[in-house]
Amino acid sequence: MSHFDLEAQIRDLAARRDIAAAAARYMRGLDRIDRELLLSAFHEDAFVNCGAMQGNREEFADFALDFLGSMTRTHHMLGQVTLELHDLANASGEWYFQAYHDVTGEGGEPRDLFISGRYVDEYQCRDGDWRIWKRTLVADWMTDGEGTRAFFEANPTAPHGQREGRDFSQTRDWPA
Repeated sequence: MSHFDLEAQIRDLAARRDIAAAAARYMRGLDRIDRELLLSAFHEDAFVNCGAMQGNREEFADFALDFLGSMTRTHHMLGQVTLELHDLANASGEWYFQAYHDVTGEGGEPRDLFISGRYVDEYQCRDGDWRIWKRTLVADWMTDGEGTRAFFEANPTAPHGQREGRDFSQTRDWPA
């Protein structure tokens, strides 16, 4: 008869929760152009390889937010994940992702750029805090096509994604 270790199960669930929270901070930091939030997903000595650059977390944040900041809006979404906890302080994982980018073509026309792939990660828990320690972005597919902003033009007062503290999720500016 196997022995059920409730404490080990709780540690495992808490680690998975905290790793997922770091992944969510990463995605939200990208979309909201929030440098501090993005940095909070990584340990201070983290390494990131996103293909177009490799470096520490600060170099990555500067690169990513400069690149994404030139776009009208972005939408990063996480998909399925596999996580393997190796011990109380080390884990590895792979997150599938899709990312939408509202970009402008050379002639000023709207374009929709989609990138899909996986984040292959190593995580560490330091002082009870799980964060990304190493990350490599693996691109699986990309498409760049003609876009339309007709919905936004026809509905200028409809809530839409904003950045740098102006998003509804940040202001929660509910009608009185």
